[in-house]
Formats: sequence, C-alpha cells, structure tokens
Amino acid sequence: MISQLHDPASRGFASDNYAGMHPDILAALATANEGHQAAYGDDVYTDRLQQLFREQFGNRASVYPVLNGTGANVVGLQAMSEPWGAVICAESAHVNTDECGAPERVAHVKLLTVPTPDGKLTPALIDRQAWGRGDVHRAQPTVVAITQPTELGTLYTTQEIAAICAHAHEHGMRVYLDGARLAQAAAARTLTTDAGVDVLSFGGTKNGLLLGEALVVLDPDAVRGPAFLRKAATQLASKMRFISAQFIALMESGLWLANARQANDMARRLAEAVSGLADVPIVQPVQTNAVFAILPPDVTTRLQKRGD
Repeated sequence: MISQLHDPASRGFASDNYAGMHPDILAALATANEGHQAAYGDDVYTDRLQQLFREQFGNRASVYPVLNGTGANVVGLQAMSEPWGAVICAESAHVNTDECGAPERVAHVKLLTVPTPDGKLTPALIDRQAWGRGDVHRAQPTVVAITQPTELGTLYTTQEIAAICAHAHEHGMRVYLDGARLAQAAAARTLTTDAGVDVLSFGGTKNGLLLGEALVVLDPDAVRGPAFLRKAATQLASKMRFISAQFIALMESGLWLANARQANDMARRLAEAVSGLADVPIVQPVQTNAVFAILPPDVTTRLQKRGD
C-alpha cells in the first residue's frame, strides 16, 4: 500500500524538505537501531557527536541535538537572552516570518526587525534597533540574529559576519547564527565559525537527515541553561542516539559538504536553464541552493496544483 502512495521518481522544486534521506543516513539509523543505549543523550553516539563538533568548531564548542530548526532557534535565543531581552534580526528572517511566533511566545524574546533588500544585516542596519538601553519602556537589545545563507539565498562573507560580531560585542550584544542551511554556505566557501559568532544552529534535515538539527554553543559564556531549556521546550529526544547517529554519518565522511555541493550545483543548473526566459526574472543572486524567480501567474498555478 505504501508503495502506491507516491511516485519515487517525482521531483519537487519548492524546498529541500521535500527530499528523502540520504542512503548513508538510512544505513546509519539501521546500525544505531541494534541493541540498547541509555536515553536522553547519555549514549555512545551523542558522546562521539560532541567530539566531532569540537573538531569542527573548536574545543570550547558543545552540541545539543534537537528535533527541528524552530526548536534550535527557540532554545538558542532563549539561552542567550533575558525575559526582558530583544533580538535584532532582518525582517525576512525565518525566526520572524516562519515560526508562528515561537521565539516570542516560547522563548519570550522580543524580535526587533529591520528591512533589508537582500536579507543581510549590517552594523548600520543593526543600529536602527540597537537603542533604548536602560529605558524600562523598551525591550533591551541583547542578541543579533543572522541567517547564513539568508532567507533570500544570499551569503554573508566572513568579513561581513566578523564586522557584525565585532559591532554587536562592542555594544554588549551576542550573535546567533541560524544555520539551517549552513552546509550550503560552507560548500560555497563562506565558513564563518572564526568570525566571532557565539551560538549557531547546524542544519541536518535540509541536508540529508530524516530529522534533527544541532544547536552549537561556541562560547559557553554566551548562554545560560541550554540543556534545561531544551527539555522545557520539548526538544530533548528520548532516543537521541538516532539523531546523533545521523549527524555522525553526515560529518565523519564529509557527506555534509558533498550533499551541499550537489544541492548548490543543481540550483545553479536550474538558474542557468531559466536565465534566458524573459518572463522569468531571477531576483536574487544564486549563491547557494535557492533560486528566487518571479514566475508568470499561470505557471505558478500549475506548479501549485502539482505540489511544487
């Protein structure tokens, strides 16, 4: 019956969430399924994952596997802020537009948004909201949240992120990086971990995993109680070994970068294929695995009916 539900050869262009898991991830899950392991992260897989993330992000890094990207963002922002704190982000940021108010409703942090033409913040744009310190009538700016790559598919350079981090730190704020597609940015040669980011999320679901994201604390002094907040936010998986085993398979062999390069290459091929069509303008640079184009209304309608 299951085999009759869909065509396995079908392709969707709407999101990388439409894809199945990578075969290596499926094999890793099967291996992790053997025998018993302690629950809630006290297992050999999650211990190995801590080692891998320290190798990638530095000896001070610690990783907290979670179930989804919204959970990573909520736990990360809450751990970095205070109940009276505020997070400065781009108006187009995922935390503002696509999380049903979770950062404000669950993490209890006010979002202070800034309009940007390309999804990228700058020190000058941050200053539009980084005011009112000490004013009891205003939520206090404590965190700057950026996304790499942005929700418009654009990339920050390492120098741009370093400038944001230096500016934020100078003004007593921390920097959170939403990295749901961070692998795609890394594959495009914009590694950002040495630029001064304090906390980031590292995406798995959009890069071959069945489910799971990782909250990565780069500076332990930037957070309070992430382990407790993860539990309170319903993001502590009982059988965490299955999330950790997927990330191990993704990272140990370099699969995370291979998958990202493949996704980026396919986006460039798609962009090149439609670039000659006068009625399909591409409105943002194609720098990772996202193509932003304006389609004729009748084409949009047909694609929506197909589920694309």
